[in-house]
Amino acid sequence: MVADGQYPEYWEADVVLRDGGTAHLRPISPADADAVQAFHVRQSQNSIYLRFFTYKAKLSAKELKRFTEVDHRDRAAFVITRGTDIIGIGRYDRLDDPLEAEVAFNVSDHHQGRGVGSILLEHLAVAARENGIRRFSAEVLPENRKMITVFAEAGYEVERHFDDGVVMLRFDIDPTRRSQAVMEAREHRAEARSMAELLTPSSVAVIGASREWGTVGYALLEHLIDGGFTGRVYAVNPEAFELHGMISHGSLAEVPEPVDLAVIAVPYDQVDAVVDECARAGVKGLLVVTAGYADDDADGLARQRALVHRARAHGMRVVGPASLGLVNTDPEVRLNASMAPDLPRRGALSLFSQSAGLGVLLYASAYRRGLGVSSVISAGNRADVSGNDAMQFWEDDPTTRAVGLYFESIGNPRKFSRIARRLARTKPVIVAKSDVTGLQLPPGHAVRTSQAPRGALDSMLRQSGVMRVETTEQLMDIAQIVASQPLPQGPGVAVFSNSSALGKVVADGVVSQGMTVAHLDAGLQLDTGQSVALPALESAVFQALQDVSVHAAVVTTLPARGLTAEALAACLQRCAETAGKPVIASFTGILDARLQLDGLVAASTAPATGPAAGPTPAATAPVRLPLDSPIARGPVDVTGSAGQVADEPLQLQRGLPCFPSPGSALAALGAVVRYSLWRSRDHGEFLDPEGVDADAASRILMEVRSRVTDVELTRLTPEECAALLGAYGVRLLPSARFSSTEEAVEHAERLGWPVALKTMDEHLRHRLDLGGVRLNIDDAQSLRDNIEQMKKVLAGFGSFGMEVQSMAPSGQACSIRAIEDPLMGPVVSFGMAGDAVNLLDDWAHAVPPLSTGDIADLVRAPRASRKLLGYQGLPPADVAAIEDLVARTAVMKDNHPDIARLDFNPVLVATSGLTVLSAAIDVGNPQRRTDSARRAMRD
Repeated sequence: MVADGQYPEYWEADVVLRDGGTAHLRPISPADADAVQAFHVRQSQNSIYLRFFTYKAKLSAKELKRFTEVDHRDRAAFVITRGTDIIGIGRYDRLDDPLEAEVAFNVSDHHQGRGVGSILLEHLAVAARENGIRRFSAEVLPENRKMITVFAEAGYEVERHFDDGVVMLRFDIDPTRRSQAVMEAREHRAEARSMAELLTPSSVAVIGASREWGTVGYALLEHLIDGGFTGRVYAVNPEAFELHGMISHGSLAEVPEPVDLAVIAVPYDQVDAVVDECARAGVKGLLVVTAGYADDDADGLARQRALVHRARAHGMRVVGPASLGLVNTDPEVRLNASMAPDLPRRGALSLFSQSAGLGVLLYASAYRRGLGVSSVISAGNRADVSGNDAMQFWEDDPTTRAVGLYFESIGNPRKFSRIARRLARTKPVIVAKSDVTGLQLPPGHAVRTSQAPRGALDSMLRQSGVMRVETTEQLMDIAQIVASQPLPQGPGVAVFSNSSALGKVVADGVVSQGMTVAHLDAGLQLDTGQSVALPALESAVFQALQDVSVHAAVVTTLPARGLTAEALAACLQRCAETAGKPVIASFTGILDARLQLDGLVAASTAPATGPAAGPTPAATAPVRLPLDSPIARGPVDVTGSAGQVADEPLQLQRGLPCFPSPGSALAALGAVVRYSLWRSRDHGEFLDPEGVDADAASRILMEVRSRVTDVELTRLTPEECAALLGAYGVRLLPSARFSSTEEAVEHAERLGWPVALKTMDEHLRHRLDLGGVRLNIDDAQSLRDNIEQMKKVLAGFGSFGMEVQSMAPSGQACSIRAIEDPLMGPVVSFGMAGDAVNLLDDWAHAVPPLSTGDIADLVRAPRASRKLLGYQGLPPADVAAIEDLVARTAVMKDNHPDIARLDFNPVLVATSGLTVLSAAIDVGNPQRRTDSARRAMRD
């Protein structure tokens, strides 16, 4: 909750508008009075009438004072600015009912239709909920259909009625599945549009272009022109009249048309002036290749943040600084605004990297392996444009079949998880994530310090369906399969080799990757000459692929007399194309250094002779898959030589994926199989558990937060804990602390015999072996005796107090934890209580919101979870009950960021039902989540 009258700076945010432009949103202040008056005067008479139900040429001093002086609690207001101008105002005023507030908006006539109203509503709702408001109401004139539409399309359940010529609207502002989906859809469209403006410009200006060979400005201009960019290119350099055969402009103001993309290659001390010039010229996006920002310690980082703020305030996105550039191989664009000397060959793989160095690695690896690309984004210091923005664009991009991302850090893992999960359901996503964390992050990649448990990030990536790898080479290993082969529809693999020993090793590798050997032929005879060996190989592989239990084939061979890798590749590629199933190869033992067998080996044009024979397409012709093939759903890639661009719709890139070793081939195929199975599985639903009263829980937490100071945490009392959990349908087994033996007996009589006796020490209260708990005490005298004995046993540990508790049915002991991480947001962890988690760290983690499929995976992920499913003759536990408890925990943690830590330990899961024996909940001032119910760009 905001302190009365204190300016809530953390409410400020940069936002992406519907058309891809940017603006700045912030709370209003008294200093805005003149700007508010200027905004009002610019509005049309009709807009003023719709807002105030009357016309007024100017606002009075009293009205300006009321509109701009707010307490940010009972009365709050936001303005959205573009440069120094206000383009939208939204406000709420709390009514007599403290849970309800009246809301109103006013959007500039010149900026209507850009989604300003919906953004204001989202931010006002978040601010109001923070201040304990649960409902909005509004009075709107019937003819103000635009404003009525803003409310109706926000995803809330809006009640409306007509009263005295005014439409009365009223709705709860707690997030719903629908309102969240609406926000995410709007966010997706806006961010994808902003990226499209960067990757498909109609005009590009290179500011800092140079005639001096070897300079960055010279190279960028040369690569744009030589790449065949289909738009207009302008060179800007005040010291040159002619560059690359065209007139150079002294400044951006001299360029005769609006510029979509400005490529900035000037010294960093000149960048600010250039950005201001771009703002005046109405440039849509900036590509900053200049370095010298976040790599210059704190001062450089401050300059970088100021650069981004200045650009966003004037509607411009920023790629960089220190970016390697942007590439788009679409023949209608042919954009090579990068340091790559040639426009890459066209393909279906899109790539994102943070630093320029990583971008070079990705580009070089793709080039060496013969992989074509659709678009490439090098974010440099990733000051603005991030991998999340890129994925938003690629989700809808018809020329992108697969996505590869190399991260040094993930600035907003919660949002990444949400976007990647949606993208991965239609396109493979491969993520190379280095293990650099914390203070070791490279300059410009600082993110919030994470307190999430070890393994939480990997769990989040698996939950999102992305394929996690460690290196660029592993990323490209997978990319060359998904770019050229249909996805396998199961784990069955056919293994072929001309060496029995090698075939056995490969078969063992298949199993170690979690796949199954559906067919093994390690007796291929390939020394019989090409005219005999190739038809035999083609027949064997093709027949195996016809088996419904075979979903992919791996062929690994030792050198054979008279056979070339190209001939083998042509043979195997025909099998893959005809069967519609993936085939990969590893030609081992070849010593000729001139042969490049790591990547897509081009197929030979020699005619086929085996049973799968048919017309063999030329090396640059598209591969036509059967219509029922799972991957034949749109354009993919086909290219000839590097830089050649096909004009027809893209198909699967031709070539056989080849690997230098069987191990790397199987690791890549295993990742693709796991992804394909994830993609085809039922992921369940996002359900709200029954019997949840989130408002009651919010009231309890609000009262507790009044006791929280600064960053300290406050532990809920047993009564507060029971009440909070009760609001989410979770019942704690009754217990009572005592200070005397007779008080303990009284509590036991009330709870009912038998009871358990426990010390209050959190480390000993679950340790039967150390005497911290005694069970099945069935009468008063036995309780008295056990109390005395426990005091003697624990005397060496100190005095911690004791409690008695009702006995629970026996069952498997589990632990559930949930935290609010500054970087990842809510994280829920599950494990089997005791040594499994305490000594072996056998936890599973997930990031809410959780679907029913996520919950089932979480409960079954720990290695010790087999104890729940029937173990050593014991009956299975009630897994449905523990899944229900996990679901309630996830929803509670997702709804209430002020729950800093929650710990259920232990939870006894019986054959029917479960019992929560102990709960500890800590509350703190909620951190601002990196992904909430409002749209905001990364700080």
